[in-house]
Amino acid sequence: MLLMADIGNTNITLGLFEGDNYINEFRLASDRDLSKDEYEVLLKSLLKDFVIKGCVIASVVEELNVKFKSAIDNVLGVESIFVDNSINLNVMIKTDNPTEVGADRIANAVAVAKDYDGAVIVIDFGTATSFDVVNSKKEFLGGVIAPGINTQMKCLNKATSKLPKIDVAISHNAIGHNTTDAILSGVIRGTACMVDGLVEQCEAELDEKATIVATGGYCGLIANYLKRPFDSINPILTLQGLKYIYEMNSSKELNIVSKLQEVTH
Repeated sequence: MLLMADIGNTNITLGLFEGDNYINEFRLASDRDLSKDEYEVLLKSLLKDFVIKGCVIASVVEELNVKFKSAIDNVLGVESIFVDNSINLNVMIKTDNPTEVGADRIANAVAVAKDYDGAVIVIDFGTATSFDVVNSKKEFLGGVIAPGINTQMKCLNKATSKLPKIDVAISHNAIGHNTTDAILSGVIRGTACMVDGLVEQCEAELDEKATIVATGGYCGLIANYLKRPFDSINPILTLQGLKYIYEMNSSKELNIVSKLQEVTH
């Protein structure tokens, strides 16, 4: 069994795979104040019923990188793989500064490069709403980063004196007849309009039609307001990308490659 750990700004998602089957999922808060020992206690409790032979970690929270990897390695007795642009990805990172690219975005690019032909735009609805653009040459070109839905909601509440804190919900009308409906229209429908507009602009710059793949917690909600539907919705896309990265970088696979190189040379 393999463990995929996706450390986001809000949550840590732990996904378990048995072969190609997605078995289980756990979520922890991305708590920067917890110690390595405290994370070990949590991990032991969550994973005690599973035999895990390997792990891949993607993180966008630098404060958690060292202690979480150490906790994982100690609990599982493995040497986990930490995702960055220096490992084998089968995707070329063609941004101006590849070291800036978040590990979650790398995982998304790896997943769609393996599973789709042609250009792909991944739209990931998390703390930020990000677009990850992969062309038909399997090159990650970059994308778009905008405030996520919950981030927008919190910002409106904290930055103004009169706008209330509200929960994410269906927006019934574009014209809000009260403050709550007006906020929902601006955030929910506004995000959908952003998606439609930016997909069109990205495709114009790619000079080819792209497959649009959505992931993240709010992609199903946003799908209700789009002019152009998503081609695919995959809630575990990032975790699948991490699994593919494990398969390309595990010691067993690397040893096979090394032996083949020795034979051919």
